Amino acid sequence: VGNSSVLTCPPKPNTTMVTWKINPNVGGPCTLGYRADQNKTDRTNCTDSMNWKFRPDWNPALEIRQVEIAHEGNYTCEVVATEGNFHKTYHLTVLVPPRLTLYCDDHGNLVCEAAAGKPPAQISWVLENNSTPEEESHDNGTVTVRSKFTAHSTNMTNTTCIVSHPAGNQSKSIAC
Repeated sequence: VGNSSVLTCPPKPNTTMVTWKINPNVGGPCTLGYRADQNKTDRTNCTDSMNWKFRPDWNPALEIRQVEIAHEGNYTCEVVATEGNFHKTYHLTVLVPPRLTLYCDDHGNLVCEAAAGKPPAQISWVLENNSTPEEESHDNGTVTVRSKFTAHSTNMTNTTCIVSHPAGNQSKSIAC
């Protein structure tokens, strides 16, 4: 989320037409088209964040700027050339890195929270703990994962929470 993504399309010699058909999971479809005989591009229902990365007659790649969760879905490039028609389909999945917080609750237990990540993060502790993480789903498709570390001794030194996620791993330490 927030980065740019470029989807490539197979460039072919003697291309007569290129079409990107975009079907996001949220919202309606959109298309970007290019006709070589008229050297003309056309767009239907596409937001400004989606456009040709380069000149479509040279390289028909699609660029999505400032990727959002709403951009998830299927993206199909169709190239019409003298040697035939060519298709390439992508299924775009957007990763959202969670916000990591680690704090002590009113009972002196450590609480590690990986907030609003997509997909849900995995939480583990440096010291073994038999805690079962709780998940809270949000309307935008993100998930907050919470894990509580119950201290069995009062002279606990720093304890570390480790959050594993496809968008990157994080860790924080605290003593309660």
